[in-house]
Parts: sequence; structure tokens; C-alpha cells
Amino acid sequence: MNCNRDCLLKLFLTVLGITAFGIYITQTGMLNVTGVTNILLPTGTRRLQNTVFTKPIIGPFPSKNRSSCSCKGFTITGLNVPAAELEDVQRRRSEEYRQYKLRMKTNLDTLILAPSNSPLQYPIQGVIVEPLTKSVIPGLALHAQKRRLYKVSLSVKGGVLSVEDLVDGEQVDGQGQSELTILSISLIQLNDLLSRVTYTSTFYHVNTKDLVYLSFEDYEAVFPIMIKRTSVPVLYDPGKDINSQVTITTKTFLRYEELNVLINSIRQFYPEIKIIVADDSLIPEKVNGSNIEQYIMPPAQGWFAGRNLAVSQVTTKYFLWVDDDFIFWNNTRIEDFVKIMEKVPELDVLGGAVGNNQFFFRLVYEEGEEEEGGCLQRRHRGKLQSLPGFNGCFFVDGVVNFFLARTDAVRRVGFDPFLKRVAHTEFFLDGLGDLMIASCKGLSIGHQKKRKQSKYRRFRFPGQSDGKNKLAHHYFKNNLKCIKY
Repeated sequence: MNCNRDCLLKLFLTVLGITAFGIYITQTGMLNVTGVTNILLPTGTRRLQNTVFTKPIIGPFPSKNRSSCSCKGFTITGLNVPAAELEDVQRRRSEEYRQYKLRMKTNLDTLILAPSNSPLQYPIQGVIVEPLTKSVIPGLALHAQKRRLYKVSLSVKGGVLSVEDLVDGEQVDGQGQSELTILSISLIQLNDLLSRVTYTSTFYHVNTKDLVYLSFEDYEAVFPIMIKRTSVPVLYDPGKDINSQVTITTKTFLRYEELNVLINSIRQFYPEIKIIVADDSLIPEKVNGSNIEQYIMPPAQGWFAGRNLAVSQVTTKYFLWVDDDFIFWNNTRIEDFVKIMEKVPELDVLGGAVGNNQFFFRLVYEEGEEEEGGCLQRRHRGKLQSLPGFNGCFFVDGVVNFFLARTDAVRRVGFDPFLKRVAHTEFFLDGLGDLMIASCKGLSIGHQKKRKQSKYRRFRFPGQSDGKNKLAHHYFKNNLKCIKY
């Protein structure tokens, strides 16, 4: 049998149980399929075909089956868990992962299929409602030819349905229940009733979902109800200058000489900007200077604990993270960072370069089987896409230790204080899928000349036990069976 690519695609979708769809080819030659996702077609898109079968059953797409990810060339994290404890650790990890999936299930993770040429009208993108609150479902209607009797049914699982202001003579079955049937000999009256259909969730949750199944004769459609408490906005007053927009943050340990050089260089360019120092030195020394906040920690608490402390004290919209051995120079223009972040509100973190080192990377993550865990790979200098409108800027998954960040976004992710000595990628790993990150050329800071510090190096470069503990930590916390840096 001869079959072109459109024919083959139809056969494939039919096997999957999708029986109503339309095929589009864009000017770039990419295939779009209506009925699989709800797509806004770009200008110039050419419609090739639109096929509707007798009974287009439209509903949630089946969830994907995860396969075991390959660990060839990776470090196996589970090998760093003591053998005598591994079985018990696996049991606890499985239970924690189960609970994690239940919490994350509140997101809309079901693929909704939109029917092609259906007489049913409904809000394809769904409706957002407050929990336990009656809300009208907008946009419900029927567009059908003349019938003796029109009958539309709706059903939900996590709530009840009603028709508001029901009067005698209007035929509605299941008022205040999870299944509602509306009948009328008049299409106009039926649509009037549909315009008054309400949904009320019957259980409390701040962020979950329900599905509404809508049917007429042989047509069925499904759309989501997002049950969500309205969030109160949290805004930062940007003030009138850079000093009210940005706080400079750093963490220091046994390097007061470098820290003072850094502070002096900052004051050359930004005399009044606030500087926050988290200090876990063994014997703390007073850091002098105006508008400097020094927070003394217990000794040797570590890199990420210090970052958490510093960021927790920021009151500005943004903070600029710098290491204590950096040095400001002419190219260290905080205003350039802010200008980009203000023009791209979706950005959470914007990295620059330390000297000529514009370190950035991409993270490739495969979930893998639930029992075994996933695989993570860090690809050095991996770019995702250019940042539109900004030459030399591109999206990435992680950047160097010189970056401007939105305070509230970083606080959401946080820095894992378990990681005391060697930690960097781990913050971006925890923020994967939550933070929008970019790196830009032309935004740079200097690095001070390194001096010999034997006591500092003993802490900064610990033995193999720290590395093993970190990998065992990844095994449980991130449900990773293997990792590759």
C-alpha cells in the first residue's frame, strides 16, 4: 500500500486511539496536529487536511512509560551508600519519592485533546476556580443542527455541578451532583442553561485540578478545572537608583585580605550600595566600612549555608553574587545586568564572566524508572537558545559564580546546606525546571591573584569522603542513580 507521510501519521494516531485530528504544515516544514494539542497556527500556515470520524472520543492522553536511563560513562550514586544501609535507604527513598509525586501531581500534567469540528463549545485552556467556591464555567455552548431534543451531559470527579437560577420547566437532572444532564427542545434555551453551569470543588487544596467531561450524542470533550487559591503578590520597590535595586552578597572563610580588596574595589564604582557578608571563619574578624552587614556563622558551616544566610537578609529586588576573591573593574557594570533583567521579567538568574571565563552549562536529565532513579549529565558550555533581542546572551541551565538574581526566585530554590565544601552545580540542579537562567558576554568581573593559604586549602579541597557523601546525597535527595559532571 502506498502511503505518504500524512497517511502514515493518521495511521499512527489511530493506533493511539486518536480519532479526530487535523494536519497542518508550517512554512518551516514542521507538522502540527490539531486534536493532539491546541495550537495557534503561525501566519502563512497551510491547512492540508481535516478528518472527523463518526465517534471522536477525546480525553486525557495516557501517561508515558518510563524506561531505565543509561548510566554508561556516569558515576553510580548508589555505590557511595554504605552496603549495609542500602536496602533501608532504598525503602525510605521510594516512600519519599511517592509522596513527592503526589505533591507535584497538583500541576496540570494531563494532555487534553481538542476535538476537530465538534459541535461542542467549551474553554479548551480550562478554568481557574477558588477551592470550595461556586464558579460559573464560561464559554459552554452547543452548535448543532435542528433536533427534536437536545441533550448535553457533564461530569466531574472532585466537585459538583449546578445550573444557576433554575426555574420551573427547565429540565436539568443531577443538580448539585457530580453528573449533570441538561435537556431542551430549544437550542437557544439549552445554550442559556449551559451559560449558567457552575462548578464547586468538594475538597480543599491550594493547587490541584479536576477534569470536566462534556458530551453530546457521539461527541465527547474534556477540559481542565484548575482549583487554585489566589496568590498575594510580593513586590519589591525598585526605588530610584541602583542602590535600592541591588544588594551585593558574598560568603567569606579565612580570606579577609581578599575580602577587603573586593570591598575596596566595589566602593570605587558603587560607594553606597549595600554589601552583605556571610562569615564562617574559624576566628571572625570585624569587617569595617559603611553600609556593610557582616553575619557571623558557626565556624566552617560551609559554602551553601553561607549563601542561604546572605540571601535571606536581602531586601532588594535583586542581589549580585560575587566570591570574596573577585575584584570590580571597569566592565563590572551592575546596571547592564539590571537593564536586561528588567526587559525580560521571566529571567531569574543572569550570569556574566570572571575574567575571560564565561563558565556556563546545560543539564540533561532523564527520569528513568521510579525504583532505580534518574540520570543527570552536565554538559559544559551547553547552550539552549539565544535570548531574543540581546546579542551575546543565551539561555543555559547554570552559570559562573558571578550573577545577578531575582531575590524571591532564588529563595524559592535555596542552597542545600548539606553541601559544605564543594558545591555549585547543585543549586542549578535543584532549580532545574523552575528557574529561567541566561548568560551574557560583556558582563564581567576580575579575579584576584591567588596566594598560598594552606589552612584554607585544607577546608576548600577536602578528602574523598566528602565526594562520596555528596554522591550518596544525590542518590536519595534527587533520586539519581547516576550522575556525570
